Amino acid sequence: MEDFQLKVFRIAAERLNFTQAAERLYLTQPAVTLQVKHLEADLSVRLFDRTSRGLRLTPAGEVLLEYARRIDGLYTEAQSQIARLSTDVRGTLSLGVSTTISQYLLPRILAGFGQAHPGVRVSVNSGNTETVLQSLTNGTSELALIEGPPHTPGIKLSNLLKDEIVLIVPRDHPWASLPHALSPAKLQTAPLLLRERGSGTRDVVETALKSAGLDIAALQVAMSLDSTEAIKSAAEVGLGVGLISQWALRETNMGALKVVPLANLRIRRTFDFAYPQGPDPSGLTGLFIQYATEFGAGLAPPFASSLRPH
Repeated sequence: MEDFQLKVFRIAAERLNFTQAAERLYLTQPAVTLQVKHLEADLSVRLFDRTSRGLRLTPAGEVLLEYARRIDGLYTEAQSQIARLSTDVRGTLSLGVSTTISQYLLPRILAGFGQAHPGVRVSVNSGNTETVLQSLTNGTSELALIEGPPHTPGIKLSNLLKDEIVLIVPRDHPWASLPHALSPAKLQTAPLLLRERGSGTRDVVETALKSAGLDIAALQVAMSLDSTEAIKSAAEVGLGVGLISQWALRETNMGALKVVPLANLRIRRTFDFAYPQGPDPSGLTGLFIQYATEFGAGLAPPFASSLRPH
């Protein structure tokens, strides 16, 4: 619905990079340059200045960007309101999703969303939190679902649901039969299985252990792995003890693993929607956020009783 030249200008102005704008719009860079030149000719003003540091908006460009954003917001608001009146919602939604969420929660959310809105096509880009936020800032994804604190500026968050990181050990591990909760200090004596750096889970775990008085540098990290399933598999065969999301606990493989409560330490976090600063998402993105939030409110984590200290 948005005027094409105005859309090209808006995206180029927000990135101050014609190459990145071309990638976001699936155009060539000369095509972006041509559209901007046509718009400048129509308005009889220059919208960009080229400097030694790159592109810079002129005063006229800054004014136009403000109005272009407002126009885009009105278009998406109109789409959202129309979508609420129609069951035949169509379009494509590009999501960037952190690994844990994509493995254990997203399929359940998408199954229901797809039934409710069969005309919507969803494209998913999965990776750790750092990678997913990069896909959001470079325009590859319209919305991100992340599991750790963002280290990227200009990001706004809204809550999807709560999570807790739990300690898992093999069934035959000495800690599996303790009559009491384990002291967090004991974690410094065991080989640990952790997610790779850049993972939201890794950030949350290290922050919590540090706040509990543990020396992060002194931890015996046996392996850094790129997925929760890899941690579970490694723990099953005795390569170490792991710290994973409670949502990853499944009946199919909990026979080989045991959750061990930690004394006076609950590693809690939230799974969040992440999107650029500015107006809240509307249109398909807003519709998905609304559906996923309502869906998440009705979910209960598996093995919740295992999280309580003995």
